[in-house]
Amino acid sequence: MTDSSQLRKEILAARNRLTAAEIKEKSGAIQDNLLGLEKIITAKNIFSYVSFRSEVATLELINSLLNKGKIVTVPITRIKEKRLDAIRITNPESDLVPGYCDIPEPNEELCLQQKANPADIDVILLPGSVFDKRGGRFGYGGGYYDRFVSSIPGAVRVGLAFDLQIIEKAPLQPHDEILDFVITETRVLRGKR
Repeated sequence: MTDSSQLRKEILAARNRLTAAEIKEKSGAIQDNLLGLEKIITAKNIFSYVSFRSEVATLELINSLLNKGKIVTVPITRIKEKRLDAIRITNPESDLVPGYCDIPEPNEELCLQQKANPADIDVILLPGSVFDKRGGRFGYGGGYYDRFVSSIPGAVRVGLAFDLQIIEKAPLQPHDEILDFVITETRVLRGKR
């Protein structure tokens, strides 16, 4: 079995080969599958990553959630403290600016005024490099999301992934957090947290 860094590299390389049109089409199907989930329909406060490069696209999804009256928070990466803060946004177009690694993040003014209490979050939408059928997830190696979700055990954890990112069983480490759901363009996998 390949080690996790090799596995991550191979799957991300495959994901990076998707065209912009494929990402848009598959992300749309993932969004439809997600919005049909009972846990999303009943959630009030949803934390979502903001997509970057070849990740499952989330901007349309964030707008859909806002239009449904959901409170939407997104991460700001605090490098020194090695943590994510949840910041409430109401308009992605004006609220987000290029941040850490050029990932769109809330502007500094919002970070001061709209910092959310993580305990209020009902659902966390996570990106990742590799996912497995029991809800296992590899991020990108920084551990930011693992620390974030472990601090909010009551929130429903949902990974958004393309089918090509799903493997049977990832070689997880003890610190790797298990998800409740992984949503792809063709299926909804229930995690075994």
